[in-house]
Amino acid sequence: MYPQVVMRILFVADGRSPIAINWISYFVEAGHEVLLASTYPCRPNLGLASMRVLPLPFSSPGELGGGGGWGARRWLGVGWRTRARQWLVPLTLARVAQPLHEMIEHLKPDLVHAMRIPYEGMLAALADPSMPLLVSVWGNDFSLHAKATPLLRRYTHLVMQRADALHSDCQRDQRLAQVWGFSQDRPRVVLPGAGGVQLDIFYPREEQSQQTLTVINPRGFRAYVRNDTFFKAIPRVLQRQPEARFICPAMQGEAQAERWVREMGIRDSVVLLPRQTRPQMAELFRRAQIVASITTHDGTPNSLLEAMACGCFPITGDIETIHEWLTPGENGLLVEPGDPAELAQAILSAWEQTELRRKAARINRRLVQERADYRKVMAQAERFYQSLVGKVIIN
Repeated sequence: MYPQVVMRILFVADGRSPIAINWISYFVEAGHEVLLASTYPCRPNLGLASMRVLPLPFSSPGELGGGGGWGARRWLGVGWRTRARQWLVPLTLARVAQPLHEMIEHLKPDLVHAMRIPYEGMLAALADPSMPLLVSVWGNDFSLHAKATPLLRRYTHLVMQRADALHSDCQRDQRLAQVWGFSQDRPRVVLPGAGGVQLDIFYPREEQSQQTLTVINPRGFRAYVRNDTFFKAIPRVLQRQPEARFICPAMQGEAQAERWVREMGIRDSVVLLPRQTRPQMAELFRRAQIVASITTHDGTPNSLLEAMACGCFPITGDIETIHEWLTPGENGLLVEPGDPAELAQAILSAWEQTELRRKAARINRRLVQERADYRKVMAQAERFYQSLVGKVIIN
């Protein structure tokens, strides 16, 4: 049954993002009036009450870092692409914030939710809405972006001082938010960034004997993902498990991935796939025994939770936020992100310890059910919204 009292919610987000879409769609389906200001051109099939594109520089498919950004990735590389955006995009935010301000004044939402600090939260803070501003912190907003340039540092402080409420996907970012100026007496909540895991899609495979080691790397190419470590670990694994297979979604067409496969002579063992739908990702997770998520910056990775829900044994970079979910040697293994030999040994060790993987699968499924079930998480998010706008919803 739809609520008798609805909220008018304006999301400032990348309208292409599966994370944003997963979150926003809940409020549409719950009967709220949902508005979207997208920082990238998109056509989301969400049943929105209103949508406007406020494109940032380099957000078009043919420009640096936009759309798929394949051309830019080939000639510039993902790390340099990130650095270019960190320097150039903040210079344009004040100009783009003006039409967002006009949109807010015209639509008069009950709540503005900026679903990332750079650059959506910065836009919303500069637009200076008179209604409550909720800001989401994504996993590397503080650890990777905030200190990258003087202007990003300044704008991160501005966002945290302006935000009326905070959402993060890990406890670490609640602490860092206060360092950056967020008042500890303001409302805040910790919930998975994509709203949690849809357990009707991401569920374990039926118990069966599997003779071939299969490892999935779901992280794609990002500046903070150590794919170099992952690919360099593969030949070491193959020395002891020559039949092992490595599945890499969202890496088909990536020049660097293709180069590593060619130079390391591992073409027969590696599958580079295009971007996958959520059901397709779930099937891939169920085919694998191990998920490798090797990063130097992260919050709570949504793909990691989805893999855990499907029974994959997690091996991740040893960073602070992952300790909020994994206990090494009990329900996962943590490695130095820059050490291919340590990653290879962890993969082989997990493969050889069948009972450890079975125990971890039980623990991780329960963790996801308790802390990351999509329906439970989003109902909690809805109640948090209600508290911010002062509307009581009667079902």
